Amino acid sequence: MSTALATPGLALFALCVVMVALTAVVYQFAGLGNPLTAPWAAARGAVQLTAVSLILAAALIHLWSSFLVLAAMFVAAAVTAGRRAKAGRSAAWLSVALVSGIGLVIPLMLVSGVVPMTGVALVPIGGIVMGNAMIATALAAKRGLDAIELRIGEVEAGLSLGLSVRDARMEVVGSAVSDALLPGVDQTRTVGLVTLPGAFVGVLLATESAVQAGAVQILVLVALLLAQTCSVAVAIELVARGIVDRTGTRTLR
Repeated sequence: MSTALATPGLALFALCVVMVALTAVVYQFAGLGNPLTAPWAAARGAVQLTAVSLILAAALIHLWSSFLVLAAMFVAAAVTAGRRAKAGRSAAWLSVALVSGIGLVIPLMLVSGVVPMTGVALVPIGGIVMGNAMIATALAAKRGLDAIELRIGEVEAGLSLGLSVRDARMEVVGSAVSDALLPGVDQTRTVGLVTLPGAFVGVLLATESAVQAGAVQILVLVALLLAQTCSVAVAIELVARGIVDRTGTRTLR
């Protein structure tokens, strides 16, 4: 019997169909919503993963094509962060926040030699860092912009006291986005105790070495802390300076 996990084949397909069907049944009888929600999500996910798997299989062969994949992922991350922050036309500036984190972490890992300059190493690690930096950036920008809209009186009071626009807005923004980094910090604190993150599980299944899996996961977690911290710091600075803004609050600049 093969020791590989989830080998593509009829058994995997049948198991997934059964689990999706059971999910739909629970949806129906528990009144959780449209019972077709789960089958549709599963079908869409399967199609997307199949397409991505085929693309990556070809792209990871060459380093240049791996960088193209990362570039496409970056564009998607920047667009998603801007949409979640509801920053309107200024959303494109959030790409600067993403670059500040990703552009520091990935070169450090490559220059140190810890991560080899190969597509099969660069794309997964880069994707993890990029995805988490996107989440932190979007959360920080959204909460900062929300805070300015809700507490505009405090901003105007700061301006009346002689504070600069940046300082007046930062008084509101800084306190509102302080928890944007909490998910990453909590994940690092609880790793191995509460959860086994994806990188750890993936390497463990691939190498059957818990030590190797732990080393990779430590690298990923520390990289995420640096990338998210840099991205959030730049994001709130952009919001405080009014570079990233929403219609109706630009008049404060």
